[in-house]
Amino acid sequence: MSVKPTPFNALTDRLPGLGTDPTAVRKRIETMEALLERMFVIPGIKQPIGLDVLLDLLPVAGDLVGAALGCWLVWEARNLGMSKWQMARMFGNVGIDALLGAIPFIGAIPDFFFRSNTMNLKIIKRHLDRHFPATVTLENR
Repeated sequence: MSVKPTPFNALTDRLPGLGTDPTAVRKRIETMEALLERMFVIPGIKQPIGLDVLLDLLPVAGDLVGAALGCWLVWEARNLGMSKWQMARMFGNVGIDALLGAIPFIGAIPDFFFRSNTMNLKIIKRHLDRHFPATVTLENR
């Protein structure tokens, strides 16, 4: 049984970074992690922060948006065929991050140190490196 491609699938195949291949997924999750955890650097202490910490400054709504964006990484992991155990670990990271961020106003402090999206990115990268070695990229550190 063949599946007829939808117009959206045809569009995503032509646009770079929007496909369902592992290389495109890797680019998307790395970009999302950078946005959530390393968007800019605090002058003086040279510590990167991202949208995840900034969203914690908004009570309730910020935590929900941050958790939803973290769950998007887990959804991408599901599309890559990752195991339920790996996805459970990732959901656990997102859940802990959401609980720590739920503390009004001071929830940004633990979120500054507990970077769930970075941990989840490492889990996904290990899976990609093992199962899709063609997507491996060299990183400058």
